[in-house]
Amino acid sequence: MEQIETMEVSEAVSAGETQGARRASGGFPARGGAEARRRGFDPEVLAKATRRRFSGEYKRGILREADAARDVGEIGALLRREGLYSSHLNTWRRARERGELAGLSPRRRGRKVKAVNPLAKRVAELERDKRRLERRLKQAELLLEIQKKASQLLEIPLASREDEDGSA
Repeated sequence: MEQIETMEVSEAVSAGETQGARRASGGFPARGGAEARRRGFDPEVLAKATRRRFSGEYKRGILREADAARDVGEIGALLRREGLYSSHLNTWRRARERGELAGLSPRRRGRKVKAVNPLAKRVAELERDKRRLERRLKQAELLLEIQKKASQLLEIPLASREDEDGSA
């Protein structure tokens, strides 16, 4: 008789039935196990987590509730209810103390946009003009050098600046 009961229990254990509150394998029924695997649920494969974003109004509301909490454990209950951490409260409080409205709304991630200097366009235009004038100056100096060499070859005296001033 005892042998028959042992066989029934071993058959039940191999079929995945429970013995009281615990599984025969030693696992708990609430945690899944063989039944969960049979249904196709794999607890090891998790969906990719997404970053939570909180609006400024939501943050201010939570801070108001946390500040109004007077009894022991009220803040903990608030955090559990909302699925938040105490570090969220600390960060949001510091931002509120600094008076940052941007600190109470989600920040845009990535590179920061550079502020456009209103004079940058004018500076670029002036630099372009300067380069153009420098090229023209080089050309004029080159032409003067050529004229000097030509006058030396042809032995034509060039008027010096002193002669042009009217001393002659």
